[in-house]
Amino acid sequence: MAQIKFSGNLGKKYCNSLTRYERRQSEVVKIGDLPLGGHHPIRIQSMTTVDTMDTEGTVQQSIRMIEAGCEYVRITAPSMNEAGNLENIKKELRSRGYDTPLIADIHFTPNAAELAARIVEKVRVNPGNYADKKKFENIRYTRDTYNAELDRIHEKFSPLVKICKEYGTAMRIGTNHGSLSDRIMSRYGDTPMGMVESALEFVRVCEGLNYYDIVLSMKASNPKVMIQAYRLLVNRLDSENLKPYPLHLGVTEAGEAEDGRIKSAVGIGTLLEDGLGDTIRVSLTEEPEAEIPVARRLVSRYKNRPNHKGIPEIKNFPIDPFEYNKRVTAEVSDIGGSNVPRVIADYSKKTIKEYSDLRPIGHVYLPEPDKFVRKDISADYIYSGTSPSSVELPPGLREIVDYKLWRDLKNPEKMYPLFDKSDFIKSDCIHPQLNFIRLRTDEFDPEILEQLDKRGNIVLILQSKNTHSLADIRRVFVELINHEIHIPVIIQGDYPSDDVDEFRLFSATDLGGLLTDGLGDGLMLSSSDSPKETKNMKEIMQFCNETAFGILQATRTRITKTEYISCPSCGRTLFDLQETTAMIRKRTDHLKGVKIGIMGCIVNGPGEMADADYGYVGSGKGKITLYKGKEVVKRGVPSEDAVDELINLIRQDGNWIELPSDN
Repeated sequence: MAQIKFSGNLGKKYCNSLTRYERRQSEVVKIGDLPLGGHHPIRIQSMTTVDTMDTEGTVQQSIRMIEAGCEYVRITAPSMNEAGNLENIKKELRSRGYDTPLIADIHFTPNAAELAARIVEKVRVNPGNYADKKKFENIRYTRDTYNAELDRIHEKFSPLVKICKEYGTAMRIGTNHGSLSDRIMSRYGDTPMGMVESALEFVRVCEGLNYYDIVLSMKASNPKVMIQAYRLLVNRLDSENLKPYPLHLGVTEAGEAEDGRIKSAVGIGTLLEDGLGDTIRVSLTEEPEAEIPVARRLVSRYKNRPNHKGIPEIKNFPIDPFEYNKRVTAEVSDIGGSNVPRVIADYSKKTIKEYSDLRPIGHVYLPEPDKFVRKDISADYIYSGTSPSSVELPPGLREIVDYKLWRDLKNPEKMYPLFDKSDFIKSDCIHPQLNFIRLRTDEFDPEILEQLDKRGNIVLILQSKNTHSLADIRRVFVELINHEIHIPVIIQGDYPSDDVDEFRLFSATDLGGLLTDGLGDGLMLSSSDSPKETKNMKEIMQFCNETAFGILQATRTRITKTEYISCPSCGRTLFDLQETTAMIRKRTDHLKGVKIGIMGCIVNGPGEMADADYGYVGSGKGKITLYKGKEVVKRGVPSEDAVDELINLIRQDGNWIELPSDN
C-alpha cells in the first residue's frame, strides 16, 4: 500500500486510504454471541428510554428496538438498584426468546458498574465522570501531582476491569466532549486531544491488566469536534502501539427530526466514508426504535462500496484532519473569501413564471405592501439552465443561465453564465464580475487546471458521479490546494428524490463531510431523477433548499436558525423530553444562531451541553434547572413555568427577538 504523505508529516495518518473505501481492521471484541469489529458487519444499536426499574416497560421497549433491527440494547444503570434490576430484565428477555446482548450505561457510580458487569454482556463507562467529579475548576498540576491523579484513577478503575476480565464482559470507554474531567480540561482544554487522552488513560489501565475487550467512542454534539477526535484517536492508538480497538460512532445530543438526522449523518457518515467505525448509534430525541432505520440507511451504503470506480491516489494531503481550517479562496463577487457558503437553487426543471415559484427557496412575495420577504434560509442564486425567469427577481437573488443562452442575451450583465468544460476552454466571452464553470471530477485534468489558474472571476461548481463521491471530490480539492489555485468551489450533489431520508442522509454525509474539513464555498442540491415540471417540483425544490441550509447549520459553516442540543432520552430522564423539546422549539425556533441545550437529567447536564448558550435540565421530579452557558442561573423551577423562565433569561441577555409578522 502506498504511504500517504500528509504535507510532510506522516504523523497525521488516520485511515488506510483517502481515495479507496477500505474499512479499518479493528480487533474483534466478543459481546455475548454477537462479535464486533474485524470483518464483522457494522453493528446497529440504541438505548432504552423507560425507567430501568420498570422491568416490563424496559423489556417491551427492548423488543420493539430489537424487532426494528437493533443489535445491541443499551440500558442506563445510574445506581445499584438499576444495576441489580438488569438481571430481571435480561432474564425476562431471554425467557421470551431474545438473546440480544445488553449494555449497561454507567455514569458516576463505579459500584453500579461492577455489579452490572457481572450481569450483562457489556458495560459503558465515561472516563470524564467515572473516577472524577466535575466542578468546572481550573487546576494547576505538577508532573508529580498529575501522576498521583493517574494512580488514583488506576485504583478506582481496576476493580471493574478485573471483574470484566473474569466474567468475559466487554467494555466501552466512551468519552463525551461535554463531560471531560476538570483534570483533563486543565491540561488539554476542551479539545479533541483532551477527549482522546481521557480515553487513553483508561485504555492504558486495561492493557496493563491484560484486558482487551474494549470498544472506544469520542462523542460530541458538534460534528466537527467529533470527527477530529475519532481521527486523532485512531492516530494515537497506532502511534502508541496500542491495539486497534473497535469504534462506536455517534453524535451525542443530535436532536430530533431532520436536524438530528442531518447532524448525525455529517458526523457518522464522514467517518464511515474513511472506513472508520464498527458500530453506530444515531441519537435522536425520538423513540429509540425510530433511530434504527436511520442507522441502517447510513450503514447500507458501505456493503458494496469496495467495488466503486478507482480514484487517483492522493500523494500529498495538505489538509489537517485533526483541526478545522477553511481552504483559502479568492473572493469572487460574494462567493469565497470570508463570505459564508452560498446556496444555489436548481431551477433547470422548473420555469419561474410567477412570484410564488420562488417561495420554496425562501423568497416570499407579499401582495400587500408589494414586496418580498427574505427568510433566513433563502437561496442566494438560482440556476435556470435554458429557461430564464420570466419575472423580475427580488433583491439579493441572482440568476445563473447556461453559457450558450447567456451569450445571446441583450442585457447579459443581469445574469451570470454557466460554462461547461468545452465552452470554457474555447470562449473568450465572459462576464466581467462573475462566471461559473461546472465540471465533473472525471473532467478535471492538467488542461483545465491551467485554464482555472489563468482566468479570474470564476467559480467552480464541482460534482462527482463516483459512488465514493466524498473522496472523489476531496481529491480535486487537494489538486487545487497543491497547485495553489484559490478559485471558490460550489459543491453540487445530485440524489434521487423518491426517498427523502436517503437524500437527506447521503447528501449530509457527502457534502457535510467536505465542509467539516474546510472544503467548499457553497452548495447546490439537485434531483435529476425528477421529471421536468412535475406537480411536486416545488416540494422537491423546497426540500433541497432546506436540506442545503440544514447541512450548513450542522457543519456550523452558516448559521441560519436556532440550534437545539437535546439528548435522546433514557431511563434517567425526568420529564417528557420529546414533548418539552417540541414546546421549546415552537417558541424559540426564530432565534437565529442561539444554541439551547435540553437535557433530561444532570448526567447530560452542564457537561453534555457545554456548547450551548442556554440550558434546560431536569433536576428532580417536576423541577428544572436553568443554565446560562455552564453557569446555573435558577434551580428548582417548576416545570410548568420553566419554558417562560427560559425565555425571560434569553430576554434579559438581549438575545430575544419578537416573531416576524410573516412566518
